[in-house]
Amino acid sequence: MYLLSRYGATCATIFAASLLVAACGAGGSGGGGPSATHNHGTATTPALNGFPAPVVSASNSSTEEKIALGRHLFYEPRLSGNGTQSCATCHHQDKAFTDGRALAIGSTGETHPRNAQGLANVVYHATLTWANPALTELERQMEVPMFGENPVEMGINDKNRAEVLNRFKQDATYANLFKAAFPKDSDPVSYANIIAAISTFERTLISSDSKYDQFLRKEASLNESELRGMNLFMGEKAECFHCHGSFNFNDQTRFQGLAQVDTPFHNTGLYNIDGKGGFPFPNRGLFEFTSRPADMGAFRAPSLRNVAVTGPYMHDGSIMSLKEVLDFYAAGGRQITSGIYAGDGRTNPYKSDLITRISLTEQEKIDLINFLGTLTDEKFLKNPKFSNPH
Repeated sequence: MYLLSRYGATCATIFAASLLVAACGAGGSGGGGPSATHNHGTATTPALNGFPAPVVSASNSSTEEKIALGRHLFYEPRLSGNGTQSCATCHHQDKAFTDGRALAIGSTGETHPRNAQGLANVVYHATLTWANPALTELERQMEVPMFGENPVEMGINDKNRAEVLNRFKQDATYANLFKAAFPKDSDPVSYANIIAAISTFERTLISSDSKYDQFLRKEASLNESELRGMNLFMGEKAECFHCHGSFNFNDQTRFQGLAQVDTPFHNTGLYNIDGKGGFPFPNRGLFEFTSRPADMGAFRAPSLRNVAVTGPYMHDGSIMSLKEVLDFYAAGGRQITSGIYAGDGRTNPYKSDLITRISLTEQEKIDLINFLGTLTDEKFLKNPKFSNPH
């Protein structure tokens, strides 16, 4: 791929290489499960800060009025069945729209089996959850937190559906926001329009102005440790780029001009609870959808943009710090010596062949962490356009 010399790579070289990896799918399935292929249309959205132009929904065009309504609804606890929880409850702007918890908690207090994912650059994601290859559009994905019953998130159900809508129909401010966003609808306050508006707002959550982005644009410099970390990240020694080498620092991207998008899922050796590759139920990754043994423990590689503020890490939030994440990958997986999850993930038979032991010094780990810190976009974390309007 693109092994970099210690300081010799130019900004253009690095960025071109990132786009190349994105276009090629960053290594396919890598032994971590099959790559589903999806076809996507194109749109006329312009490129953003050097990013490729994103694909947008052909059936849900973006307007300023729809974005404004979606932003209000995103932060609105009255959108939950019991009126206590909003989308923003699990997606905090200052944490790149994660929640800082190992596991998310729903509106009824139910602890979820998985870690809340970030929404930065969600418009570029090819799939939208940890391990469901079918959820590729925000409008479909949003039905899960709103109406899902296992686990309960927003908690909207047959008993309270009408009540929740009436909260907005009876609010003059919301009545005007809905009318402005959907002027052709005689009765614009509907779940379809709620989903369309929030999806439109979420597509505006673009993070593209980190120190690393400024470095690519020759607007900032990286210090020596950050440069060493970048070269490790992009090179064959640490091998991070195999799953995180695109402009969005993941390996499931879609954007205008791609007719097909690869969606690999990876088993990283996090568990091996039965000595046969088992992962704890219900967190068994792609296996939950395919029932294929080879898909056991295969999850989507998340974007590493703003990763310094999105811990805890992994699909179940079971690794607390970036230092521990690097230790985990350097060991080629995780060995748990006691308890119900005891097992040696390093020997998981379904582990991706991209996950092998890596010899990293403590200084190299520090350098990698310092480079990952350059992916934090402070403007994104504080952008008033994304903040609570209430």
